[in-house]
Amino acid sequence: MQLVVARIGRAHGIKGELTVEVRTDEPELRLAPGAVLATEPSSVGPLTIAAGRVHSGRLLLRFEGVTDRTAAEGLRNTLLIAEVDPEEVPEDPEEFYDHQLIDLDVVTRDGTEVGRISEISHLPYQDLLVVQRPDGSEVLIPFVAEIVPEIDLEEQRAVIDPPAGLLDASQAEIAGSREES
Repeated sequence: MQLVVARIGRAHGIKGELTVEVRTDEPELRLAPGAVLATEPSSVGPLTIAAGRVHSGRLLLRFEGVTDRTAAEGLRNTLLIAEVDPEEVPEDPEEFYDHQLIDLDVVTRDGTEVGRISEISHLPYQDLLVVQRPDGSEVLIPFVAEIVPEIDLEEQRAVIDPPAGLLDASQAEIAGSREES
């Protein structure tokens, strides 16, 4: 099974280093020197990591055969994809791979059916569960412990505690409003 583990950002310096947006909780395993990664688009890969380091809080990678800024810039926005055994699970019991979450039933704490997880959207600051509702519409659920307190893989369900307005916009609470001057 394949997992997206990073997205290549801009070039850093003149020797082929690139910034990467990490999309894995295990970068030390998935993005280590020597790792061979598939790419999307596939025409630029596979890529082998030659070296990595952290600079100003960002991970910088250098790939074999990419020795200058021009070559590095040609890789910008490429997704890096690792091959993972489908039976492998994260070390932390509070972490999940996308394939473990896809197709889970989503219910509220009181058991009300919400829908089924159709995909996971990985954004820079948090992940979203894309939930297909029974009526065919979609709802985006922030994948944070306060809103998704329970994932039960044995029961194949995710329990959510949605704030007012998340599932039904008509129930949203308005925090405040500006008065016209």
